[in-house]
Amino acid sequence: MSQFSDAAQPALPDDAASATLAGRVWRPDLGGPSVVAVRDGAVFDISHHAPTMRGLCESADPAATVREAEGERLGSVADILTNTPPDTRNPNRPWLLAPIDLQAVKAAGVTFAISMLERVIEERARGDLHAAAAIRAEVTRLVGDDFAMLKPGSPQAAELKQVLIAQGAWSQYLEVGIGPDAEIFTKCQPMASVGTATDAGIHPASAWNNPEPEVVLAVSSTGCIVGATLGNDVNLRDVEGRSALLLGKAKDNNASCAIGPFLRLFDAGFTLDDIRRTTVTLHVEGEDGFVLQGSSSIAKISRDPADLVAQMVNAHHRYPDGAVLFLGTMFAPVEDRDAPGQGFTHKSGDIVIIAAPKLGRLVNRMRPTDECEPWTFGAGALMRNLAVRGLLH
Repeated sequence: MSQFSDAAQPALPDDAASATLAGRVWRPDLGGPSVVAVRDGAVFDISHHAPTMRGLCESADPAATVREAEGERLGSVADILTNTPPDTRNPNRPWLLAPIDLQAVKAAGVTFAISMLERVIEERARGDLHAAAAIRAEVTRLVGDDFAMLKPGSPQAAELKQVLIAQGAWSQYLEVGIGPDAEIFTKCQPMASVGTATDAGIHPASAWNNPEPEVVLAVSSTGCIVGATLGNDVNLRDVEGRSALLLGKAKDNNASCAIGPFLRLFDAGFTLDDIRRTTVTLHVEGEDGFVLQGSSSIAKISRDPADLVAQMVNAHHRYPDGAVLFLGTMFAPVEDRDAPGQGFTHKSGDIVIIAAPKLGRLVNRMRPTDECEPWTFGAGALMRNLAVRGLLH
């Protein structure tokens, strides 16, 4: 793997020339972030038209705003991306941020059959990766490994539930995997996500963890899906495996939510059907030479993205600033990295590349959470900065 800054290039979708792309850039000269539009490989500050990504996603036609809004040219995508990695960053020049701000950051869990089985294994292993291989064989023997034709919440799913209960194989993960209610949880606080070409965090107390390459939907306060991007729902498998009640500790840590590189807004040439056909690829390369490859096809998801959004935003669950939703992953690495039977876990310095042809590439370097840049710029700081700049109307 080349240097981190080189690995981050390129970032844009294959069809970037026709894509409506928005993002956020830190402007050192203004002491805060700006919403930007990407056009012809260049980045334009459109914050006078859309001071926040929340505001952009709440507008009547976000794609039209991004296409038509005039703005200051801040530089090329390549130059700003090159300046984003923290080790080589010039603090006097702009760099990329996660393409969301005030939205709630939510995630759907156990939305793919293979992921569901791995969560059952985590639960039974109680976070012990050494026990996982034997339990994986046992669980697969009991419940199989292909739930692709089983619709969650259907009579067939209810019948299977009774069979598994009788065999002593039922699990809380199977409940959300094939039951009527999806698992929707909070991944991190608004403003806490990191973007591409930055460090992503793994808690140093974890000895069994992995990346989760996912599509992330941007959703307005009314439940309208306005666009999509890529995400890494970094997971501490040993922590969650000890108890599902430790999900917050397993998921929400400094720099543990990576989103980017840009938000692609829905327009005439890009819709939710494109997301339904998306395959997300994963490439992990460590300083030890270890390479891991994987993919996750949205076509194999157990619950349709629109159904997941409807379970997140409805008359019972309101998000006045909108939300983004990780759709879940079918990828759960089981390859041995070191000794046989120990499976995969991250090491500091791993480069993680998550990509999809119509969404671009999200690249992060894995570091201990306390060695990543600390999160200090929250919603209050954003409001103060926008007020000073005269952008609050």
